[in-house]
Amino acid sequence: MISTSIIALLLQANPAPTAVAPPPPCASEAHAGFDFWVGEWEVFAGSPEAKVAESRIERTNNGCAVIENWMPLSGRTGTSLNHYDPQGQQWHQKWVGSGGGAVEFTGGVTDGKMVLTGNWPSPQAPHQLIRMSYTANGDGSVRQFGEASNDHGLTWQTSFDFLYRPKAPTTP
Repeated sequence: MISTSIIALLLQANPAPTAVAPPPPCASEAHAGFDFWVGEWEVFAGSPEAKVAESRIERTNNGCAVIENWMPLSGRTGTSLNHYDPQGQQWHQKWVGSGGGAVEFTGGVTDGKMVLTGNWPSPQAPHQLIRMSYTANGDGSVRQFGEASNDHGLTWQTSFDFLYRPKAPTTP
């Protein structure tokens, strides 16, 4: 019969192997495709002085989602929930606005830009195909360029052109 003190000495000399924790489920390079957009932003349209909104974008749910809170100076607010689908190898965005509408976009990184496309419903006109390109700029800003097509993507017209600039820190 082996005494418990001998067993304890054997265990100290030969500890059980420790399990290596698997990487977080959303830690891949593809899941980081929208990280350049994460931050607190002032949003401008047309000129550097034409501030139209503020926006807060954060990575959430253990890095598995990117959420935007769009806060315009006037007009309707909105939220987008973005996530990468590894099986389909594409990004999905669900935009829900305070006016009750919702839009779904899909896409991914193309030529260094995040490009998402979806049908924007409109009760006044035929649905438009919207293509949004998000580009990280060298100065730390992000450009969100929107185009609309009424002919299923054969031709495109500029719909919006936003520049997200990092929000200046507030001092107490």
